This record gives sequence, C-alpha cells and structure tokens, in this order.
Amino acid sequence: MNDRALTPPSQKSGGHKDIRRDLLLIAEMVAPKSRLLDVGCGDGALLEYLAREKDVDGRGIEIRQSGVNACVARGLSVIQGDADTDLPDYPDAAFDYVVLSLTLQATKNPRKVLHEMLRIGRRAIVSFPNFAYWPVRLQLLLGGRMPMTAALDDPWYDTQNIHLCTILDFDDLCARDGIVVEQRIAVDGKGNREGWKLQGNLANIFGAQAVYLLRRRGA
Repeated sequence: MNDRALTPPSQKSGGHKDIRRDLLLIAEMVAPKSRLLDVGCGDGALLEYLAREKDVDGRGIEIRQSGVNACVARGLSVIQGDADTDLPDYPDAAFDYVVLSLTLQATKNPRKVLHEMLRIGRRAIVSFPNFAYWPVRLQLLLGGRMPMTAALDDPWYDTQNIHLCTILDFDDLCARDGIVVEQRIAVDGKGNREGWKLQGNLANIFGAQAVYLLRRRGA
C-alpha cells in the first residue's frame, strides 16, 4: 500500500500554501495540544502544520523511504511502516487522533485498518474519494470505461486503489460496525467544502471526497 495513494493536484489554500485544502479540513477537527498519529503521512505537511498552528504532538507512519526522509528533514518524528501490517503494534488509546488521508481505499483490509485506528486513537479521522461523484457516474454511463478524475488520476491497470467506495457505502459500514460519526464534510473536486451537510444522496452525488471524524460507540 502506498502512502497518499491519491494526491489531488493544486489543492492549496491561499493562506496556507504549504498544505492541501483537504488536509486543512482535517486540521480543523483536531484539538490543540493533542497527540496524533498520521498514517501514510507523505512528506509530513499535515504534521508540520498541526505542530506549528495547534501545538500538536504528532507522529507519523510512511511507507516510502523518500517520504520518511522528507519528514525527518522537517524535524518530524516519522517511521517507515504500513497501515495494513504495523498498526497492531501500537497500544490501545495511545493517541487522541489517528489520521488516514486519502489512503483507506488503497489498503488491503480497510475495515481492519479502520478498527485498528479506533483502537489506537480516541478519535479517527478518515478521508477518501467518493466513487459515486457525478463525473465518475457520467464517465461510466456515457463512456462505459473506468473513470478518471482529479482524485482518481490513474488508469485502472495502474491504480493502487483496490477498495473504492461511496459515501453511502462508508455510512453503511459505520452503522453496521457501531462506529459513531461525529462530523462529516464533503468537498468538491478542488478540495473546497460543499455548501450542504454531508448526508444523503446530495453529498453522494456532488462530493468528490469525504472527510469523517469517528469514534467508537461508548468511547
């Protein structure tokens, strides 16, 4: 599984040119001075931002050595690892938040990874591309081929996304497994927050990506 399997182009915020807009939405969900593990942390942009802006004690797991090197160059505490195999090594409730950004669909066992995140952290923050986004539907309907968008930018034979889902699919998994959704945000193809609440068919049609703040029932 590669880190940041999906990296939408030019999703930057004018006031924070070093970080994608979807990562800024994740940062909004994180309380100051908390402990956080970023799984598939890439070059460490989110960890660095949270440390600077919210005094967060952040750690990271990154599968690529080049990503680890980039994080270390930023002065971040990051180790090389894989979400599918290394999360069971962490103790229960070791962090306030565990983040997995645009990578869940590239894991071998996303359901297991999700539950490991909720075991390790008091909260989990997950983002993923929505396969029911209207341009995806349109390409399948009119072209009859596997769709490609800004978020799904690899051809079918070269993609690392093996468990694509829709917003409604993820809602169903959370309900089935007793996972509490504390907050949901839909974003458009440029990473901008949509004007409606993330619920029902509207978000499932017009949301290119979704960001969820989750906790275990009873936590």
